[in-house]
Amino acid sequence: MSKPILIVGGGPAGLAAAHSLATFGQACILVEKEDRLGGAPILEGYAKLVPSGEWARDAIGGMVDRASEHELVDVKTETTVTSFTGEAGNFTAGLSNGEAVEVSSAILCTGFTHFDSANKPEWGFGTYPDVVTTTQVEQMISSGNGVRCLSDGRKPKRVAILLCVGSRDRQIGREWCSKICCTVSANMAMEIREELPDCHVYIYYMDIRTFGLYETKYYWKSQEEFKVKYIKARIAEVTSDGEKLIVKGEDTLVKRPITIPFDMVVHAIGMDPNVDNPGLSGVFGVDLEPHGYVGKANSYSASGLTNKSGVFVAGAATGPETIDDSIAQGKAAAMAVLEQRQLAARLVG
Repeated sequence: MSKPILIVGGGPAGLAAAHSLATFGQACILVEKEDRLGGAPILEGYAKLVPSGEWARDAIGGMVDRASEHELVDVKTETTVTSFTGEAGNFTAGLSNGEAVEVSSAILCTGFTHFDSANKPEWGFGTYPDVVTTTQVEQMISSGNGVRCLSDGRKPKRVAILLCVGSRDRQIGREWCSKICCTVSANMAMEIREELPDCHVYIYYMDIRTFGLYETKYYWKSQEEFKVKYIKARIAEVTSDGEKLIVKGEDTLVKRPITIPFDMVVHAIGMDPNVDNPGLSGVFGVDLEPHGYVGKANSYSASGLTNKSGVFVAGAATGPETIDDSIAQGKAAAMAVLEQRQLAARLVG
């Protein structure tokens, strides 16, 4: 197989695609804009992954090693694709390092951007240091230092996790469900309770969407075994009385206002389209769907198709996605590329 496959993005989907292609004897070029591979789980310091319970540094770190150490995977970090011309089977990709590479296909595994909680200022992020994001709590857990209030380092006695921050919110233009936040938050609540048994954890929700088999393992387990309290509510604001954070809202089950003090408030931040998607769309000639993610063609003939022949897509580049499904899509896109190449070879032959 003469020309390599270009893979853009070194997160779970890109790593899976690269390793799959290399395993089948296909050379590939893995381009990552950051200085290291691993995507959000590594770059953002995730703790234990859902649903495996493995530490991100071990699970995704192992994927990084398997892909980067393979002789058929050419890794280029701190690099972006600046141009992409040609047609399926015969593309030229210009790279930001000044290099031009000949490739037959491309797989976009460019992931997502975390929602910026500063876009919900009424919920206290950026105003009060103990209003944090799920990503920050993941970093606390993975660092080994434990969950602590950022203001003074104390162990919180009462924690609120607010769901759907940057998801299902038409007022700020985020109409989509981010798919993973409910499950991740339930898991995080159990991790906090495990570390701090005297800490009371509350989850404020509109609806709980621990889809599929996650309902038992996370939603019910967090309530029944870890005594996490769930409040169906609409949050009005997060303020402070000078000592505690005050979460104000309406309990939508009993239709009454509720005001509860907390030591820490956690924003369960959603998944936004990658901020680079408009540029990627222009470079690769792929359409974006209405919310700004990379648009997918139907999957009935092949996985990961875009509107551009020879350009495929996988993982959270197409919308909110779990790590496991991103990995599966990366592998599926790799197989679709090989299938397309085989069909082209038969036609030429």
